[in-house]
Amino acid sequence: MIVLQESASEQTLKFILREFTEGETYNITIVNELTSSEVYNQDVTTIASNLYFNEFTGTFSLKENNYYTLTIKSGLEVIYRDKIYCTNQTVTDYTVNESEYISHSTTDEFITI
Repeated sequence: MIVLQESASEQTLKFILREFTEGETYNITIVNELTSSEVYNQDVTTIASNLYFNEFTGTFSLKENNYYTLTIKSGLEVIYRDKIYCTNQTVTDYTVNESEYISHSTTDEFITI
């Protein structure tokens, strides 16, 4: 799963394509899973190869706390598919249950016989 933020600035997607040719045109589509609406659909030639993975930088109109489906096609063939989660938490501090889980302490003692 890819984690992105709700932002008007550029963000970078990192992924590993099944097949990659430098300079070829690829179609990148991002669909909101809740509304089934496309939020991004572009034909691009700017996917970069970086040793063992690929990168694409773009500006995506995502909304916080939503899931999206990322699909990359070469012609009609799907060569990559993944999920995107949009959150404004920093990735290093990300927790699924931020501010929802409360830890309770107790003084109960249990004796096992």
